[in-house]
Amino acid sequence: MSDHRTTLFADGVIEAQVAHGVARITLAMTGGDGKAVPCGMLCVPVTQLPALVNGMGNLLRQIEERVRAQVAQQQQAPAGEAAAADGAVQAPSGAFRFQG
Repeated sequence: MSDHRTTLFADGVIEAQVAHGVARITLAMTGGDGKAVPCGMLCVPVTQLPALVNGMGNLLRQIEERVRAQVAQQQQAPAGEAAAADGAVQAPSGAFRFQG
């Protein structure tokens, strides 16, 4: 059995509705004219919606913590001093993995 996952980029929501116990969320991406264009639909059983929303909230909190830690680290050691102390410049990573 092959592991096939569809990647969908969305930067907004156009509408959401609930019917027959399923939340249907129309996702959007910003078009060239700056307006929202539908790009897909996320369908989630209403009974699972709280877990999904809580997971997204936890992800957001982890991102905020990571950004705060990076800002604090940069404020404590300006780039020039950090390079002299470490002997090398390390570029901060813009990607990281979170555990749900």
